[in-house]
Amino acid sequence: MGSKNQNNIDYTDHHLWFEKFRKSTEYKRLKYRPIAYFCAEYGLEDNLPIFAGGLGILAGDVIKEASDQKLPFVAIGLYYHQGYICGDKSLDLAVCEDLPPDQAGLAPVLERKNKPLIIKVPIQDRDVLVQVWEKKLNGVSLFLLDTNIKENASNDRRITDRLYVSDKETRLKQAMILGIGGLRLLEALKIHPIIYHINEGHSAMLAFELIYHQMKERQLAFDAAIQFARRRMVFTNHTLVPAGNEVFSNDLAALLLGKYAQSLGVPASELVKSGLVQESSIFSLTMVSLRLTGIINAVSKLHAQKAKEIWADHPMAGITNGVHIKTWDMLKIDSSDPKDLFFAHQKRKKLLLDFIKKQTGQDWSLDHLLLGWARRFVSYKRPIALFENLEKIKSIAMDLKQPVKIVMAGRPHPDDEEGVALFKKVKALADTELKGILVHLPNYNIEMAKLLTSGCDVWLNTPILGFEACGTSGMKASLNGVLPFSTKDGWVHEIDMYGKGWIMGSDNIAADSLEILEKQIVPMYYERDKNNIPLQWAENMKNCRQMIMNDYCATRMLREYIKTLYL
Repeated sequence: MGSKNQNNIDYTDHHLWFEKFRKSTEYKRLKYRPIAYFCAEYGLEDNLPIFAGGLGILAGDVIKEASDQKLPFVAIGLYYHQGYICGDKSLDLAVCEDLPPDQAGLAPVLERKNKPLIIKVPIQDRDVLVQVWEKKLNGVSLFLLDTNIKENASNDRRITDRLYVSDKETRLKQAMILGIGGLRLLEALKIHPIIYHINEGHSAMLAFELIYHQMKERQLAFDAAIQFARRRMVFTNHTLVPAGNEVFSNDLAALLLGKYAQSLGVPASELVKSGLVQESSIFSLTMVSLRLTGIINAVSKLHAQKAKEIWADHPMAGITNGVHIKTWDMLKIDSSDPKDLFFAHQKRKKLLLDFIKKQTGQDWSLDHLLLGWARRFVSYKRPIALFENLEKIKSIAMDLKQPVKIVMAGRPHPDDEEGVALFKKVKALADTELKGILVHLPNYNIEMAKLLTSGCDVWLNTPILGFEACGTSGMKASLNGVLPFSTKDGWVHEIDMYGKGWIMGSDNIAADSLEILEKQIVPMYYERDKNNIPLQWAENMKNCRQMIMNDYCATRMLREYIKTLYL
């Protein structure tokens, strides 16, 4: 995988850079003052279900890469006893059951006297007590805060029950526990980070606590302390979609921040002001992050451009996401020979087809073209784009000589009515008009994602242009030789698709996608040599894999974080 790309950088170069960096004075400084990374969710493994989707998987990849590169790094999150949304079987959701932390591989954080460390976070008119759990990834600690302890009132014990609950008050309380409590935890552990990374706005309130520290340390008023605190905070925005940028009424924010603001010696209105959306009475954690941090980044070049149209006063650096190669490379081969890649991929495809048969009863051939789509069901991702013209997709898919199969997975948030309707539509199509052509796999998780992104032949990515900030599932698929078929959104906007995959138009996606599928993708896949190998297809597989190794690995992403955000 060593050939150079247009930037003259490859996977080996990134690792050599880290080897050199570990000998630098900057690295030695980090050993005493590490990087602190705050996020509401982490996707590390299925038996620690404290993630909902792409944000959590990305955060998991970041801390795994930091561990691989021996980067002095500490991560802060929340422990959700019932994980992500649960309860509605018709939407493929889990049963609401408490998962004891020790069963998730976590250990309690203890004080010197071997008692559980307890952090206090002022919420509304009282102190909420918080215990802490730790998961170690070699040298990196992930600390998870948890309010479910008997000393708390029953409502407060339930604050950290679930990720992304519908109730606004609980969501804002979680933000206070994560941001304020997370920073207080680091103080209690005598960890004094050089930089604090707010990964999406959920942890924005750590800014208030850091400002408070500067007020005490420098004997400054709130406004004056902001300038000093700002230098030590960076913010990554992951979405421009309103649902991903949480807002609350300013009255609720002022109420919940009341006791905390009093302890800072400032009116609650002063804290709320930093998050107010202009000409409204809405409090936004994203606005807190944008206004109070020093450096801001978007997660792709296009995302940075689109963000400028919305938040013109807050320019963002474009640092495109990358994927953790050790986690997502399922081919596990060093060869870059296209034929070797094709055969390695066929083994993964066989595993996926066996899984599909076990789950759905559909017995599909290894030689049939297999398209995959797997992610959260939400309207802007357009999961039914290929099914707008049912007769056309059926005529393409049911060709006896060149059949096409489609596998889908994922679930909606139960509060998203459009997403729920799309989810039910796909399941209905798989059982009726597209039976035998389309399947939907239940219980989507990390292990299934590995199967799908390494076993399909083509990876579908159908978002409305400008709505997908990055979209890393396509990177994982390309890493495993699964060819991309996408609108030119997110990270795909940056790549030259020639010799790799196909771009579908965003404006007329239903017609354009089927035209390209029929006229370009199907013929290329079924064009075989005497050994039944699609040579051009296999060459594209090699190009895709090389592209991810070179340009879209988490090693490159972390390198950019260090150079642009941290130092």
